Amino acid sequence: MDSNVTTLYVNGTKYTFSMGDHFGQVPYGETLLDTLRERLGLTGAKKSCDQGACGCCTVIKDGDAVPSCMLLTVDCDGAQITTLEGLADPETGELAPVQKAFIEHNAFQCGFCTPGIIMSTQALLEKDPAPSEEAVKDALSGNYCRCISHYHVFDAIASLAGRGVDLDEKWRGRR
Repeated sequence: MDSNVTTLYVNGTKYTFSMGDHFGQVPYGETLLDTLRERLGLTGAKKSCDQGACGCCTVIKDGDAVPSCMLLTVDCDGAQITTLEGLADPETGELAPVQKAFIEHNAFQCGFCTPGIIMSTQALLEKDPAPSEEAVKDALSGNYCRCISHYHVFDAIASLAGRGVDLDEKWRGRR
């Protein structure tokens, strides 16, 4: 494999980047967050603490919720990445069940941290469609919100588990 090339599969689309220090190349030190936002125009993941502590930049990488500000793009070669923009149905624009549940339960306020919380929730539900309250708390422990009561978030997640939403059918693995 060419060490000067990095390939990412973002929301089901393959992107190949030339790595290096020349004009038009992705620097080896560039984070996945910066690549998503600045090169691909995917601004759902937010840049906030830039230290992996707040969860605003959370994306799903190969099935796991990860802080994209802490990953170098070059280290994600071959990875399947899902951003908030990748959750909606690409043909109809229909929101994913987790997005709908957050809206229905007012599980947001300013919305800055909401994409990261939604991505952490999506990753959890892909692994465990009926998580316990402890599992939900653990999955969201890397997300920090200053605006809302997390009870709204817990209600939204519980509504998904309570309805038996089957992410396998339509929403799982949209990557």
